Amino acid sequence: MKYSELVELYERLDSTTKRLEKTYYLSEFLKKTAADDIEQVILLVQGRVFPSYDEREIGVANQLVVKAINIASGTETEKIEKEWAKTGDLGKVAESLIKGKKQSTLAATELTVKKVFDNIRKLTELTGHGSVGRKLQLIAELLSSAKGAEARYITRTILGQLRVGTGAGILRDAIAWAYFPKAVEKVFVKCGSCRSTVPPADSCVECNKPLEKEARKAGTAAEGKEENTAARDEYNTILDRIQQAYDLTNDFGVVARKAKTEGVKGLETVEIRIGTPIKVMLALKSETVEEALETVGKPAQCEYKYDGFRLECHRLGDKIWLYTRRLENVTRQFPDVVECLKKYVKADNYILDAEAVGYDPKTQKYVPFQNISQRIKRKYEIEKMAEELPVEVNVFDILCYEGRNLVSQPFRKRRELIEKIVRSAERKIVVSKAIVTGNEAEIEKFFKQAKAGGTEGLMIKALDAPYQPGARVGYMLKFKKVMENLDLAVVAAEWGEGKRAKWLSSYYLACRDDSGKLLEIGKVSTGLKEKREEGLSFDEVTEMLKPLIVEETGRLVKVRPKIVIEVAYEEIQKSPTYESGYALRFPRVIRNRSDEKGIGDINTLQDVERLYRQQKRQKA
Repeated sequence: MKYSELVELYERLDSTTKRLEKTYYLSEFLKKTAADDIEQVILLVQGRVFPSYDEREIGVANQLVVKAINIASGTETEKIEKEWAKTGDLGKVAESLIKGKKQSTLAATELTVKKVFDNIRKLTELTGHGSVGRKLQLIAELLSSAKGAEARYITRTILGQLRVGTGAGILRDAIAWAYFPKAVEKVFVKCGSCRSTVPPADSCVECNKPLEKEARKAGTAAEGKEENTAARDEYNTILDRIQQAYDLTNDFGVVARKAKTEGVKGLETVEIRIGTPIKVMLALKSETVEEALETVGKPAQCEYKYDGFRLECHRLGDKIWLYTRRLENVTRQFPDVVECLKKYVKADNYILDAEAVGYDPKTQKYVPFQNISQRIKRKYEIEKMAEELPVEVNVFDILCYEGRNLVSQPFRKRRELIEKIVRSAERKIVVSKAIVTGNEAEIEKFFKQAKAGGTEGLMIKALDAPYQPGARVGYMLKFKKVMENLDLAVVAAEWGEGKRAKWLSSYYLACRDDSGKLLEIGKVSTGLKEKREEGLSFDEVTEMLKPLIVEETGRLVKVRPKIVIEVAYEEIQKSPTYESGYALRFPRVIRNRSDEKGIGDINTLQDVERLYRQQKRQKA
């Protein structure tokens, strides 16, 4: 496939903010994509060359791309940097300069998707002496052959700044629209002007003319709003199959290829693979014990909610992998956990879901997550760090055992198996502390016991529920009795004044909508320290944000969204100032969550709206 064809798709995706239009453009492209190209295309439209769980990163600095543009266009580096400062987008600079170069490279050939994909992947494989020069050569080779917009998107992909708005929901729906037309046609509409079959919207995606009101109404089943139950159920079943396959693989490329080549049966054959991380099941929040029991049923299992980080433990024979909630491989950073698994888990083939909780080696008491978060990124003196900041692994679920996929098994059965194969050793590895009851008074008493033990509260779980990877469902609930903090992305920042002039000290925060778009919800400048030894500091956050700066205007800088921080606040207010429609009153930074959570894990606009309604009920 020609890379120029993919660039045309990028341009169409970039031209709209509407989810249905993006989904339609991507689905039409997937229809004509050969099976051998699907996995590469799916990764590239996400701005990736590896699945989300793969720890390899392109890791190319802006300055190296500047040098590559210099080689490809013949433009002086100084001029490139001036243009970059004006636009804030190195991709647009590459496009403009390469499009306007006086003499095309004689050796330039038409780029293919495979060539672009392979060259960018090779960038991650080059290390050691001379690797910078070879990386420069690979990038310059692509840019020298690029035509116009191709240079823009190659540059953005290499720098991790593609941003064409293809979130997980759009990818899932596009696969359904591309490969299951019979189910989709029932929830699409016919345009009266161009006669195309298109998704329901105000206007036709193909001809841009308004769709008739009756057609729009007839097609709203695509968004689950219409009484057309049979059509909607069939459509939703397809979406569920795709989502389930993705939850087990974390790779839409694999899912799309299965859907194209094998249909629904292929999706149903997708299995858990030990060694490939699975998105963990997430919990909703409950305000009261009564509400929790109404949701999960009686009796329910109540477990301590530990203030640690999620750890997914895989074992296949002698090989063990450890993954965080963000699907990062941290096996090397936790040799102590690896040894515990080998010694205390009586099985050679499994996937366990657990929480790693830090404790003080002197007092043996649990410590907050922030105290041990540095272990996740540690590369040196790992054994020393394990002694200074030890963790206890609290196992609370099992997804796979001796070749059997257990996600559809009821939780009570999974728990029985955990208690059978995990030999608890305090401050090493234990089965999470739990009781089974339907009595509210007993749960309240257990909650007080959990808090006294240094935990955050309770998890309350449905005994007969399956494990739902990647979903925030009512199978398990958090019960903490405090206003819920928000995990938000930093999208911009301001340089401070006076003694804080050397730091980025005010941070613009964003939640995300269903399509993955980031929506600002306010800014925060309190809660951080001036000295690192006192906690998360302005200096530390500035150091994290500096490499992510993509545009700078006066004191304001825009940054590539990567840093996630937990924010507390006094109240959520309606606000026309921010794109989300909400603002946080008296926000303050609690901790850095970037080691544990990615941008896809931050709170959604739906979460904000729920909390806004919740606080209104509390005031009433």
